[in-house]
Amino acid sequence: MTASDPIVAGETTKIAANRRLLSGGALRRRAGGVLKYVLLTLGAGLMILPFADMFIGALRGPADVYANPPRYLPAEPQWGVYARVFAELPMGRWFANSVIVTFLITAAQVATSVTAGYALAKYEFRGRAAIFRLVVGAQMFPFFLFIIPIFFILRFVPLMGGNDIAGQGGSGLLGTYAALCLPFLVTWYGVFLMRQFFLAIPDDLMEAARLDGANEYRIFRSIMLPLVKPAIATLTLFSFVYHWNEFIWTMTVTRSAPELQTLPVGIYLLSGAFESLDQKSLQQAALAVSILPVIVVFLALQRLFVASDFASGVK
Repeated sequence: MTASDPIVAGETTKIAANRRLLSGGALRRRAGGVLKYVLLTLGAGLMILPFADMFIGALRGPADVYANPPRYLPAEPQWGVYARVFAELPMGRWFANSVIVTFLITAAQVATSVTAGYALAKYEFRGRAAIFRLVVGAQMFPFFLFIIPIFFILRFVPLMGGNDIAGQGGSGLLGTYAALCLPFLVTWYGVFLMRQFFLAIPDDLMEAARLDGANEYRIFRSIMLPLVKPAIATLTLFSFVYHWNEFIWTMTVTRSAPELQTLPVGIYLLSGAFESLDQKSLQQAALAVSILPVIVVFLALQRLFVASDFASGVK
């Protein structure tokens, strides 16, 4: 059989055609991959642009603002503006208040959500269905609807803040860290989130542990908690970001206690005094400093957060 044989020639033609198809498919896949990364890069750039503008805007001086033609990057960056933030503003106190309040609330929400979600997912008890309906239904009501009732409850707590047994005569718990934290110790969303993750864990693991002699606390601590680390990281991140930036309740409570003001409230109340361009740069620098802890927490929990997102997609 020679190369001039019709059969051999046909097979050679088919092989060449298949090679061209494979080469074309590889090119299309490569082009699709490049396009995907280009779109992701553009999307990331658009997301980062506001934050970059905030950091860079703090470095602009009057000459940069009024430059003609306009320029985005400052010709002479004012690097000292970030040092001035701590020298001219009570940033240390605001920062400390934000750390204390956010840490206490986040820790409480994670603890209550994990334990309540575990109980609702893995234990049978009377009223479980009703409690779960309450958890789901409570998420429909925004917190600001309850600001006034909660404010008066804290204001008239008996025997606290100078109040008598009837809750009169003082300020109750207002003007304390308790007033900033108590309304947020439990999050309905967190309970729901943790319950859904615990439901995905087979009950056979618990039964096997019980057969091996493990008590309920050992099962919860050594088996269940390690399996829901991604969910705990997700809840921690959401809780931290929300309460680090929480404004309405903190603004309401700290009107009479400015020493408890957090970063968002402090920067907002001082914004009326920022009239000159120099002071506007100071404000932008303060805002830039205030988001640094959020970035640090996100980077620290990023691996577990991505794992949680991947697991939810697989389910």
